[in-house]
Amino acid sequence: MTSVSAAGGDKPPAAPKSRKSVTGTRRTVAALFLLPALVLLGALVVYPIGYSVVRSFYDQSGDGFAGIDNYKSLFTDEGIRTALKNNIIWVVFAPTIATALGLIFAVLTERVRWGTAFKLVVFMPMAISMLAAGIIFRLVYDQDPDKGVANAVWVGVHDTFAQASAFPKAHPGRESPLKPAGGGAFITASPVRTGEAVLLPLVGVAPDLMPDGAKAAVAPNPEPDKITGTTWQDFTRGQGVGKLNSVDPAELGYAGMKVEAVKDGKVVASATAADDGTFTLPAAADGAQLRLPASNFKDPYNGLDWLGPSLVTPAIIGSYIWMWAGFAMVLIAAGLASVPRELMEAARVDGASEWQVFRRVTVPLLAPVLAVVAVTLMINVLKIFDLVFIIAPGSSQDDANVLALELYRKGFSEDQPGIASAISVFLLLLVIPVMWFNVRRLRREVRR
Repeated sequence: MTSVSAAGGDKPPAAPKSRKSVTGTRRTVAALFLLPALVLLGALVVYPIGYSVVRSFYDQSGDGFAGIDNYKSLFTDEGIRTALKNNIIWVVFAPTIATALGLIFAVLTERVRWGTAFKLVVFMPMAISMLAAGIIFRLVYDQDPDKGVANAVWVGVHDTFAQASAFPKAHPGRESPLKPAGGGAFITASPVRTGEAVLLPLVGVAPDLMPDGAKAAVAPNPEPDKITGTTWQDFTRGQGVGKLNSVDPAELGYAGMKVEAVKDGKVVASATAADDGTFTLPAAADGAQLRLPASNFKDPYNGLDWLGPSLVTPAIIGSYIWMWAGFAMVLIAAGLASVPRELMEAARVDGASEWQVFRRVTVPLLAPVLAVVAVTLMINVLKIFDLVFIIAPGSSQDDANVLALELYRKGFSEDQPGIASAISVFLLLLVIPVMWFNVRRLRREVRR
C-alpha cells in the first residue's frame, strides 16, 4: 500500500472554478450588466435620501447646525400636526374603502353577463392622471349647482322632499298693505272680511327668475262668503309704466305663493296662489290677517359646501377612491380567478348561504391578495399630493393639508428647506415598515 501510494503520489488539488449564477452567467459579467442600474439607483435614490437626511439637521440658511430642532417642529408646528392628522385619516379610510369596493366589484361582476364592460368602466379612471382627476373633481364639487355635479344631484334630491322657494328676494314695495311679521314673513296691516278682494303686491324678483309657470296676473273678483285675492310682481318694465299697487296686464302672478289666514296667532285657513297669482280663502278666514309665511322667501337650497373646512378631506378621499377602486378590483379579480371553485361548491352543498360562502370561504382565501392591495394603497396615500393641491381651494387648503403638501409648502413657499427635509425623512420612515411588510408577504407567497 505504501509503495503504490508513493508511486502514484497524491494529486494536487484542482484549481477552483469561477462561480456562475443560476442562469450560467459569470458573476463578473452579471455585475457589469447591473452596474448602470446601480449607478442610476445611487444617483436618483440613495444620494437624494442621504442628502435629505444630512440637510434635515441644518437650519434655514443651510450653514448652521440645528440638531433635532427640525424634527421637533414635526410635532409642534400647527400646520404639520394638521397634515399628520389628515394623513392618518387618509391611511385608515382611503385604502380600506377602495379595497372593500374592489372586492365587492370583483365578486359581483363574476355573476353578470356584462361584467367585463363594467370592469373596464371602473378601471378607466386609472388611465387619467392625478392632475386631470383633480381638475375634474374641482368642478364636480363646485358650490354652484349649475356647475357642480355633486350639488346638482344633492339639490335635486333635497328639492324632491322640500320644495325650494322661487321668491327669495321678494318683499313689499312702496305703500304696500303688507308689513314685516318677523322671521322673514309678511302680514297685512289690517284684518280682511269675506266678500273682500285683497291685493298683496310684492317686488324684488327679477323677471327672468320668475317661475316658469307664472302667467299674467289677474285682478281678484269678490265672492260672497269667501276672501279672494291676488299676489303678484308689482313691477312693469319702462319708466312711468304701470300703476302702483294695481294689477297691470304686463305683470306676472306669484305662482305657488302660500297665503295663510291668521287669528290670534293661529292659522285658521291657507291657500296656494294659482299661476296668475289669484287665491281663495274660505269663510273661516273672516276677520283674520293674511300672512305670507317665511317659507316663500327663504334662500334656495344650494347643497353642501364640499370644499369647505369640514368636508374637504372626505371629498378629496372620494376622488381618490374613484381613481383607485378599479386598481383594487383588477388585482382582486385576478386573485379570485385562482380560487378553487370546488371549495365554494362544497360550502353551498353543505347548506351555506351566499353571504356565508363569501364571508367564510371567499374572503379568507383572498386574504393575501387583499393584504397586498391594502398595503400598496397605504404606501400610495402616504405620499398623496396632487389631488389635495389641486382640489382644495386656498381657503380650505390648510384644513386639507397632508405631509407631502406641507413638504412642498415648507420647501418652496416658506423657504424652510431644513424642515422640508425633516418631513421627507419622516415620510420615508413611515413608508419603510409598510414596504417591509409588503415585501415580506410577497416573499412568503413565492416560497409557497
